[in-house]
Amino acid sequence: MSHDSKRVTVRILDKEYQVACRADEKEALLTAAQELDQRMRQVRNTGPNVLGADRIAVMVALNLCHELQQERRKPPSSGAPQEVLERLAAKLDQALSP
Repeated sequence: MSHDSKRVTVRILDKEYQVACRADEKEALLTAAQELDQRMRQVRNTGPNVLGADRIAVMVALNLCHELQQERRKPPSSGAPQEVLERLAAKLDQALSP
């Protein structure tokens, strides 16, 4: 744990975990833990086929990886990044012009 990290307690499926986290990332960690808890509860409540927390965690991890793959396959949005680049280029032109 680095000197700027603190231990944050998150609760997932009624079990507490201590996680090292920088202060500026604490809210994101808590949000992620809350989403993970919700997803794991959804899988657990789907029926008797999934019993253990480790199996639930694997199912949620597979679902998250699948969602990530789908997002990566999407073509990049054409508007926002291009507009940002154009604004930056205009600022550079303005700053470099005599």
